[in-house]
Amino acid sequence: MADTVHLIKLCVGAEAVSDLEAWQATRRARGADGSPQHVTRMWPKREPEILAGGSLYWVFKGLILARQRILRLDEVIGEDGIRRCGIVLDGDIIRTQSAPRRPFQGWRYLAVDDAPPDLPKGRESEDPIPADLNRALAEIGVL
Repeated sequence: MADTVHLIKLCVGAEAVSDLEAWQATRRARGADGSPQHVTRMWPKREPEILAGGSLYWVFKGLILARQRILRLDEVIGEDGIRRCGIVLDGDIIRTQSAPRRPFQGWRYLAVDDAPPDLPKGRESEDPIPADLNRALAEIGVL
């Protein structure tokens, strides 16, 4: 069995996890089977590792705050005829402990050991630590 690797992506246009939830509730954000899907230009070369239990970790305003399990990668042909990758996601958005992340473009691989843990049950609706405080705590190794 392949080792697992995750993906990480900025949640562009979203200020909070609730914005992602609202977007994914729309028809436009779903694939043909009704599952949430994020379409990206590049196809991950590490597909077997992603499909061995990987998740897509979402970054909001410089903080990882949530993840979704990746179910599969589907070929999507755009109106321009270009082949793209549809990252098909589980509908459950799982809140994670907040972790600072610098801006980047596209998606990146995220090692399992570098992924923040899920929030414990009952804490999913808590507001994240303010970004400045979160960054300061991370810098001194508390988070």
